[in-house]
Amino acid sequence: MAKRPKSGADAKILNIAEVDWQLMPDHFDGAYSKLLFGPETKHGSLIDYRISSYQPKGYVARHAHKVQEQIYHVLDGEGVMELSGNRQVVRRHDVIFIPPGIEHSIMNTGLDDLVFLVITVPPKDG
Repeated sequence: MAKRPKSGADAKILNIAEVDWQLMPDHFDGAYSKLLFGPETKHGSLIDYRISSYQPKGYVARHAHKVQEQIYHVLDGEGVMELSGNRQVVRRHDVIFIPPGIEHSIMNTGLDDLVFLVITVPPKDG
């Protein structure tokens, strides 16, 4: 077996059931996230990777990032994504790219939980 180069970080396998749901700042009405990998978890320094679950009516306030790019990948449910004032229904298997400087928000407008992955690079905004 080949030796792994020393990078200062160890590989990690994580089951999301072992991670607590958190209510993040500016998230409302049952909009929770599990921080899976990134600087806050001490596993990964170049990416923030989380899963979010918004209960019906749950949402994040409209905001923009200075330098961060984000990808949202909807796994289940239905909601409305707002990008620069334009609103569009999003549902299972929709993938949304958000470049820096674009005001955005997402809200669960459906009857079931809206579940999606959030990938953010870099993990800190500035």
